[in-house]
Amino acid sequence: MLLAPLARVSGEVAETSARSRKTALIAEVFRDAEPEDVPVVIAYLAGRLPQGRIGVGWSALKDPPPPAAEPSLTVREVDAAFTARAAVAGPGAQAERRRLVGELLGAATAGEQRFLTGIVSGEVRQGALDAIAVEALAIASQAPAADVRRAVMLAGSLSRVAERLLAEGPAVLAEFRLTVGSPVQPMLAQTAPSVTDAVGRLGGCAVEEKLDGIRVQVHRDGEEVRVFTRTLDDITDRLPEVASVARRLAGDGFVLDGEVIALAPAGRPRPFQEVAGRVGSRTDVTSAAAAVPLSPVFFDLLAEGGRDLLGLPYADRHAALARLVPEPLRVRRVVTEEDGGDAAVGEAFLRATLERGHEGVVVKGLGTPYSAGRRGAAWLKVKPVHTLDLVVLAAEWGHGRRTGKLSNLHLGALRPDGSFAMLGKTFKGLTDEMLAWQTARLRELAVADDGFTVTVRPELVVEVAYDGLQRSTRYPAGVTLRFARVLRHREDKRADDADTVETVLAQGA
Repeated sequence: MLLAPLARVSGEVAETSARSRKTALIAEVFRDAEPEDVPVVIAYLAGRLPQGRIGVGWSALKDPPPPAAEPSLTVREVDAAFTARAAVAGPGAQAERRRLVGELLGAATAGEQRFLTGIVSGEVRQGALDAIAVEALAIASQAPAADVRRAVMLAGSLSRVAERLLAEGPAVLAEFRLTVGSPVQPMLAQTAPSVTDAVGRLGGCAVEEKLDGIRVQVHRDGEEVRVFTRTLDDITDRLPEVASVARRLAGDGFVLDGEVIALAPAGRPRPFQEVAGRVGSRTDVTSAAAAVPLSPVFFDLLAEGGRDLLGLPYADRHAALARLVPEPLRVRRVVTEEDGGDAAVGEAFLRATLERGHEGVVVKGLGTPYSAGRRGAAWLKVKPVHTLDLVVLAAEWGHGRRTGKLSNLHLGALRPDGSFAMLGKTFKGLTDEMLAWQTARLRELAVADDGFTVTVRPELVVEVAYDGLQRSTRYPAGVTLRFARVLRHREDKRADDADTVETVLAQGA
């Protein structure tokens, strides 16, 4: 596939806010692409290089050579060129990378130069397009969208599904099954204002503790245990105590969904930052585990004996979980009646949960399947403090004692088209340690700096508390956050895990 039509479609996708138009454009690309091109095409449409950072900054891109008159570059040629550039190392590597990037840009037309420069610099910002790409893939392949979504969820990779589907046709989707040892995308929760509201929506449901930890998915096949994060990263080596727990369970061929938390001697949860730091630690795991031991707590069972349980009602999955996992390793819960008339039981459970030091509850419909990778209405989280997971779009250089630090954060919520709507700014809640960390991280994500504001790739998620919404014509969603303050950085979440504009507006309703 030539790069030129991909560059053209990328620009058109960025310029339209209509989801249907974005879907049609991407479907057009999928129809034209060779199956082996698709993994690179998907990455480029999302504005990223499959090779990651290649050590080439804005200074190497700002003065490109004269463009080619006619398009000739193919997607595969460009991908191979970036792979070669990423491999350059040693003395003089920076100069050699700049030379090679200049050589590539010299073979590109003006439109292709703009596209390639945007990808390398991180300025191609069409947002989180995976959901739209799934719809487009279904259209291009004439496969049912639900079947494509399920395959992507089970494979944990849109690229892998797309490549095979376009090469082999819709029948191949049946081959994507839940496999022990291969992570699936986790089911997510929407927000409800109260337990009473959630129970009223769901009827018969379980009200479970919402733990302030890190989501994990634990797979066991014989003595082989793998532990994955919600972003499907393998962290088995960092959590030996979790692997040990899984091996002690009297079962096999299972996949567990849960959280890891750190508990103080009295049984109350330790701060989230300690858990995140422990999970993120890649060195001296033994010492880290001794300093901050983690406890797994499970709330769902996705497979047992190698059998896929995803389609079973939650009540049946939890019954199987209770047979496999001892009660101390399961999340606390209460179950309401089918008519939803005893919401008071759930409200009392929420109060008790908060007294134990946890952050709230998740209310789950008993009759619902596991909708992996989706923020469905069957799970509703209730927390006493309004919080949102938002994406940092930019940050302003601080003043006074914050001079030299990126402080005031520009916060965005996810739009239906995969882009982000700015909701406001905040510098509150940031400790000196958080300021130092976020300055370093945001400088890695920077795509522009005018001396006052640094624009960044929309990748860093922060959890923000706020007191409510107020109308504002300054911001695209028509609202802004009142008294927003940063609670923590959420490196365990991706940009497409952020809360949506719809969720924000619903909380203010």
